Amino acid sequence: MLAVNAIAASLAGPVIALLVGPALGVLLLWFYEWFVGRLEKRPVAEVARPRARRIVAGALGGLGLAAVTIGVIALLGGYRITDWGTLSGALTVVGMMCAVAVAEEVLFRGVVLRLLQRAFGTWIALAGSAALFGLLHLLNPGASPWGAVSIAVEAGLMLGAAFVATGSLWLPIGLHLGWNVALVAVFGTVTSGSDAQGSLVSAVTEGPVWLTGGAFGPEASLVAIVACSIVTIVLLVRAHRDGRIVARPRRERTAAPLF
Repeated sequence: MLAVNAIAASLAGPVIALLVGPALGVLLLWFYEWFVGRLEKRPVAEVARPRARRIVAGALGGLGLAAVTIGVIALLGGYRITDWGTLSGALTVVGMMCAVAVAEEVLFRGVVLRLLQRAFGTWIALAGSAALFGLLHLLNPGASPWGAVSIAVEAGLMLGAAFVATGSLWLPIGLHLGWNVALVAVFGTVTSGSDAQGSLVSAVTEGPVWLTGGAFGPEASLVAIVACSIVTIVLLVRAHRDGRIVARPRRERTAAPLF
């Protein structure tokens, strides 16, 4: 996953990014389906039959959630636009984020959360995968312990809940993509401690860390944590209603496959 993120970050120019980024994402999904299907000898339902509706709904949801977050921060005086950015820079970020969103969802929801859920149940799986997701972001420039905790709570739990509620990777991929694209390419903010690579506008965040997230960006803001936590609760209620919460996994008499 780190290799994919490094490749995505090196993409220069909108044309290359919009070609290579989505292609990397498709390749990762194909490899995941092939590898898991071969190893576990089952239909890989979590990536079967791509549903455009679910991806689009997730992307629009991520965009809307980020817009609400930035809107509240702006109303409280923590965000302001200083100048126009560039369309080419924003499109470059869109292409790059296609690869990043798929890579992180395949690893943390498709592999980590799914295996933990099978072994220990949904609640431990959600907590464990979210904690690992937060710890990974400590590697980012400008990272902080509070930023890692924020990412674990707002993104790790929300994206995990999206996977549990639907049983597929399409909704969490869409949410992840829409959120990242909005924060970086649309609103021009720092995301997870990394500076914006290109956006439609140039903007600054200023004010108390609890409001703006400081050097880590709006993802470490209490506004983002509250907004994403509301979505997490809604998704978990839906998952419980549909019987997708596994409190106590059944113990098989035979050893389960590693994947």
